[in-house]
Amino acid sequence: MRLANKVAIITGSASGMGQVAAELFAQEGACVVVTDTNAQAGEAVTDAIRQAGGSAIFARANVASEADVKTLVQTAVDTYGHIDVLYNNAGIMPPEDRSVTETSEDTWERVLDINLKSAYLCTRYVIPHMLEHKQGSIINVASFVAFIGCSVPQDAYTASKGGMLSLTKSLAVQYGRYGIRCNAICPGPIETPLLRRLWTSEEARNLRLNRIPLGRFGEARDIAYMALYLASDESSWTTGAWLQVDGGVTSHYF
Repeated sequence: MRLANKVAIITGSASGMGQVAAELFAQEGACVVVTDTNAQAGEAVTDAIRQAGGSAIFARANVASEADVKTLVQTAVDTYGHIDVLYNNAGIMPPEDRSVTETSEDTWERVLDINLKSAYLCTRYVIPHMLEHKQGSIINVASFVAFIGCSVPQDAYTASKGGMLSLTKSLAVQYGRYGIRCNAICPGPIETPLLRRLWTSEEARNLRLNRIPLGRFGEARDIAYMALYLASDESSWTTGAWLQVDGGVTSHYF
């Protein structure tokens, strides 16, 4: 198994890409700490992992809250003894996030808190435990929109994902000498409920689809398998990387 004996915290893992990653990591031998604000969904994911023969616990947390993150990390250590992988997956893309001229201050702050502040808090409290063992993999979820502009803007989301890229580089440089790696996955458009809520019509869906050279939207498993590689020892010489898993959308001009 590719993650045997590793302990992984996956934020936002009660649904979507986080859930798929949690299930995949457990299949590959990891002890998974499922965390989300949705306790009912999080418990269901945890139960499913256990019924399939995996090891998992659920820890409810708002990862934009320092108190919740401290409790989350301590719960992981108390249960499993160490932390090998932190997968900063939690994120939101609310429809009210538009151009800076249309986005309210409340929306801006909420998006930045959940998408970027959460990574800061989780990393802040996980790194001391990784330093004790001189190893660890931190995986940040950024986005293809951090590289290119969009005529249908989501400026708070875009800013948060650009911040994830810069944070990834800084952490990779600071902690590489201690055996701690940090990389960012930059997904293209993934067909999840989060994205479908933005499609007001079939025309709106096709407008996005036609920009993807591989001719399909991504699936959650496309991102989960990249995360699996970064969590495993197979990527032991990979740090500070921005890995674009986007069907080629950022390479498309016309």
